[in-house]
Amino acid sequence: MSDTTTRTPTRTYRNYAHPLWRRILFTREMAIIALLVLVVIYASATVRGFGSPITFTYLILDVTPILLIALPMTLVIITGEIDLSVASVVGLSSVVVGTLTQAGWPIALVFLTALVVGAIGGAINGFLITVVGLPSLAVTIGTLALYRGLAVGLLGTTAVTDFPEYWTALAKSRFVGTSIPAIIVPFLILAVIFAVLLHFTPFGRGIFAIGLSSDAATFSGVHVARTKFILFVLTGLVSAFAGIYYTLRFGSARGDNATGLELSVIAAVLLGGVSIFGGRGALHGVIAGVLLIGVLGSALRLANITSDVINIITGVLLVLSVVASSLLAFLRTRRQKPKAATPVTAG
Repeated sequence: MSDTTTRTPTRTYRNYAHPLWRRILFTREMAIIALLVLVVIYASATVRGFGSPITFTYLILDVTPILLIALPMTLVIITGEIDLSVASVVGLSSVVVGTLTQAGWPIALVFLTALVVGAIGGAINGFLITVVGLPSLAVTIGTLALYRGLAVGLLGTTAVTDFPEYWTALAKSRFVGTSIPAIIVPFLILAVIFAVLLHFTPFGRGIFAIGLSSDAATFSGVHVARTKFILFVLTGLVSAFAGIYYTLRFGSARGDNATGLELSVIAAVLLGGVSIFGGRGALHGVIAGVLLIGVLGSALRLANITSDVINIITGVLLVLSVVASSLLAFLRTRRQKPKAATPVTAG
């Protein structure tokens, strides 16, 4: 994934020749936000029950694990790497929560242990990619199977459902008098932290530089290996937090929890405007991409559309977003290419 032969073109003076409002509004991220608003308006007007408060509550509860994992995944993909093991980390942390709770451990220590396990899983990915030098696609496919195998092996086919009622209720709770789930608070805190980290710090500028060219980033003073390692640890840590929430929300710890969730996360990140080749992306577009997939799924289910059709629609959106991104980059390159000078014939 770290191939440097194909990259999103760097910005030139022309990119800043237009007014600020145009540079803000005419972007892929704003296009996704506009599409999200249109889909919400259309679904509210045509799908019975979509605009109800309870639908909004369950929509947020359903997409929260994807929202959480998409935050660090955005940074990873911007560097030109990928992590396919995130759903397996969710399942493994869920099993850790279930087995340790069943063993009578204090709940705070259970949560801390699950977070440490997630961070260790991310560190293993980071070590194999940045130190050993293996491709992230191959490594995370392997750890996807490894972590899922550990989760199933630890718990088998059984499920742990005996959790403290306070915590399971808290995971599904709403603010008094509203339909807004309380889980939105930790998500917003993490979203602000990752947005500041990516868009307003030298570390974030280094992430974009790595995605555009690892060699150029190295010569610019960016510690490429260390940056990638930190991002994979963060991805494992946040995935473990999503696993804790997933377990408490459904009140069940199973080895197959969140199977296939990594595909939804990656689809949402790419749909949100992040380049699969690295070097480009913004968190507000990714959040809009996650919500767009969630809204489409919720509206189609209420309209009695089968899950197979929903998956097809999601896949088509993902393919279109990737094709559109590559096509726009190609057209921009052709437009910015200097024209050949017209030869002057001697009189």
